[in-house]
Amino acid sequence: MPVQRVVLNSRPGNNGVPVPAHFRLEETTLAPDLEDGEVLVRTLCLSVDPYMRCRMNEDTGVGYVTPWQLSECVDGGGVGVVESSRCSACSEGDVVTSFNWPWQTKAVMKGSALQKVDPQVVDGHLSYFLGAVGITGLTALLGVREKGNVTKGANQTMVVSGAAGACGSVAGQIGRLDGCVRAVGICGSEEKCRALVDDCGFSAAINYRKEDIPAKLQELCPDGIDVYFDNVGGGISDTVIAQMNNNSHVILCGQISQYNKDVPYPPPLSEEIQETLRRNNITRERFTVLNYMNKADAALCELSQLVKSGHINVLETVVEGIEKMGDAFCSMMKGGNIGKQIIKISE
Repeated sequence: MPVQRVVLNSRPGNNGVPVPAHFRLEETTLAPDLEDGEVLVRTLCLSVDPYMRCRMNEDTGVGYVTPWQLSECVDGGGVGVVESSRCSACSEGDVVTSFNWPWQTKAVMKGSALQKVDPQVVDGHLSYFLGAVGITGLTALLGVREKGNVTKGANQTMVVSGAAGACGSVAGQIGRLDGCVRAVGICGSEEKCRALVDDCGFSAAINYRKEDIPAKLQELCPDGIDVYFDNVGGGISDTVIAQMNNNSHVILCGQISQYNKDVPYPPPLSEEIQETLRRNNITRERFTVLNYMNKADAALCELSQLVKSGHINVLETVVEGIEKMGDAFCSMMKGGNIGKQIIKISE
């Protein structure tokens, strides 16, 4: 059976910016017969995510994700449908998902590596299993709940960087729902600013490419900042931390501005910022959603209800075709997407 797949063609190097040529589209064939425990799946949609940049290096720098291997099929979050099965847990027609889905139009996978999902949970929007009702939504909801110390009635202000991305756009909405009186997003275009305010209910948004971030933060956060959901690191985060209140909280979710640099994760802070954290008793705790998977089922159920009821609005950027995987990944790393970057592979 002929299929198409995407392999890692070359590595950008620890200080390199990824380009589409680092990926290569290939034709391959699948064996016609399944072994016991295997299923044949047709890929419906795939996602690309910032954490994947470290998988392009020989060493990811973190223990919970492995590097992609040269000339081997790339993998990540995916959703598909079972076309044939020799696994008792999966039947033909089942919709399934995995965090390690190969970037192939069809694939033979172990049924035990797949999670069966119910399309009704997302009103048929199957890509949501890769975003707001998947690992991305879990990261946003549990990050805010576990590290944000949001308290209803406490007049708290939340700032989110990378706010128009898949995780940030949900995190700001969770913050508002949980009791923050203000949620201010930082993003990279006027279109993204409009989406955050008009579609996601943020109080305001700052375009870091055009606006004076310190001045805008002072204007939009007159009572200071109590919770900072940090997706980007670098100078933007330093600016936010400098305006945070005593006893406030940084949720260290991602550092996308640093992923193309050869620095440890999380990257070291300047002495000045470290002193600000100490002086103002600001907690800055790294959040890794995989440490909280015992809470995943309940959180996914809540996310499903919030999305279906319209309390959380889902932003997506969708492109079609497996040949667009490299382009979509590199665009996402430059902020070309609004919300979750999805690649639609088949119907």
